Amino acid sequence: MFAVYAEQVDGHDPLSGLRVGERPDPDVPAGWIRVHVEAASLNHHDIWSLRGAGLPPERLPMILGCDAAGYDEAGEPVVVHAVIADPEARGDETFDPRRTLLSEIHQGTFAEEVVVPRRNVLRRPSSLSATDAACLPTSWLTAYRMLFTRSGLRPGDTVLVQGAGGGVATALISLARVGGFHVWATSRDEKRGARALELGAHEVFASGSRLPRRVDAVMDTVGEATWEHSIRSLRPGGTVVTTGVTSGATLSNVDLNRIFLLQLSVVGSTMGTRAELQALIDLLDATGVRPVIDTILPIAQAATGIRRMLDGTIFGKIVFTL
Repeated sequence: MFAVYAEQVDGHDPLSGLRVGERPDPDVPAGWIRVHVEAASLNHHDIWSLRGAGLPPERLPMILGCDAAGYDEAGEPVVVHAVIADPEARGDETFDPRRTLLSEIHQGTFAEEVVVPRRNVLRRPSSLSATDAACLPTSWLTAYRMLFTRSGLRPGDTVLVQGAGGGVATALISLARVGGFHVWATSRDEKRGARALELGAHEVFASGSRLPRRVDAVMDTVGEATWEHSIRSLRPGGTVVTTGVTSGATLSNVDLNRIFLLQLSVVGSTMGTRAELQALIDLLDATGVRPVIDTILPIAQAATGIRRMLDGTIFGKIVFTL
């Protein structure tokens, strides 16, 4: 079958190990199911994999990709949940210490077919196209869990989204608006800021700038570059939800005095559960909200999409079609 995969990894030149070509058709273990992929979306996870983070050489070659929409063996349209939990795990699968994502141990979604546990396949409503649905299992699910499970926000609260451009950030803005929150965003670029307003943000501010008032919660997917601003933007008792470190994970500017004196909460959030993905699908089906897609490319041009993500010029998601 045709696939996009990592043949080797390189921390300095991630594209050097990318390959496009034929891979063996996957076997289907008991309790698993074959999904024919129509569309798959790109995530920073794929670039980290090409750099070797979480993908040691002994697991290569590895088909990349966490997200997919397509149809199952019965021809029914489906969405794939990317979190592979231990079969014996119960409850919230994101807390399972043995959980993995597709393309870490099991072959990923950038292929004509992907094989996943049967419980990882959810029905796709007719209102959702394959390209839209392919954006949901990582970026949009991450945003959903941050806002509706981990933040403690209530309708009418004010939330600040750091960095208005990437897949998670655009999802956060769209979902926060439909969730009834007052949505602020930051951006280094005026054009991206203007697009964030069109997307649903009530106000957009320059990155790092002083806000008119402190907010109830901050959604931070950036890490080191925005951390100090995130903490200083919170009201007493506020919460910062962190789920990404695209600018770096090592913090030298943690003001513990501010955190304990203002009783701030620092909350981590990782991916989302199957139930949360179902709730997200139902929300989009009911409201008509759709992912922002920057570019749709045939999967043979995956390198072009990855270069765009590396350049940091995208607004929304990059989707590959098969």
